Amino acid sequence: MTYCVGICLKDGLVFLSDTRTNAGVDQIGTFRKMTLFQKDKDLFFTLMSSGNLAITQAVKEILLQGQMLNGKNLWNVDNAHDAAVVVGDAIKQVYDRDHKALEKQGIDFNCNLIFGGQVKGERPRLFNIYSAGNFIEATPETCYFQIGESKYGKPILDRVLNFSTPLNLATKCALISMDSTLNSNISIGLPLDLLVYEKNSFKASKLVTLDESNPYYKMIHQVWGEKLWAAVNSISEPSWSGANKSSAISVPAKKMGAVAIHGQPSKVRQKKAAAATLATTKKTIVKKKA
Repeated sequence: MTYCVGICLKDGLVFLSDTRTNAGVDQIGTFRKMTLFQKDKDLFFTLMSSGNLAITQAVKEILLQGQMLNGKNLWNVDNAHDAAVVVGDAIKQVYDRDHKALEKQGIDFNCNLIFGGQVKGERPRLFNIYSAGNFIEATPETCYFQIGESKYGKPILDRVLNFSTPLNLATKCALISMDSTLNSNISIGLPLDLLVYEKNSFKASKLVTLDESNPYYKMIHQVWGEKLWAAVNSISEPSWSGANKSSAISVPAKKMGAVAIHGQPSKVRQKKAAAATLATTKKTIVKKKA
């Protein structure tokens, strides 16, 4: 399994990925899911991947080799949208080559990518690219993408992030999101690759691989757990008597009544129900014979 998150903000981009892959509980490996592409001060891109490892590695190799796809590669594009098209074309090329063999083995063509960066003259941009090679782009209203095991780390991102969030705060949220996922799913694992890309820098000045010995990650893991416990304990317990109006839990819903409670039917009712069922069964048998 995989968990990757990419965030597109006014001041730049944040990318975070785990490094664990597994094919069952006894086949666990460590593979990087983040790949960086840089061309002087002209462009900088980051690719993160989830899905079938053989497929994503094949796509990455096509891109790293600079293979021309419809006259373009990542090194000669005019804008980030064209770069996303190149990545999509690389996926399609791998699909054309491998999908029949995969189908014979009963394996789905599974490939999901987060791709983003900046081309000189443009703002930073972020894309979620799918197995078909098509993609969507992040917007100020929807400023992040997740791939892989996304559900555990989503709440903190939804509550805190917006397009104007400072890069350091977004970095902290991404790490909390990852820690929540690590805590709930053993198929996600350390080390983590983290890149904080500052707008117009065209370099990876804030790039780090974190493991359990990293002081900041250790602090995030400990403090977030402590704060969650403190938050839960600070919330009033439910009042069933209604003595405390602010925590009264027995106030009924306005649009729906309470769940009905059904008692055991009497013996007479049971006999009548059984007789009715038997009569219905006999009628059905007679009709079939006729």
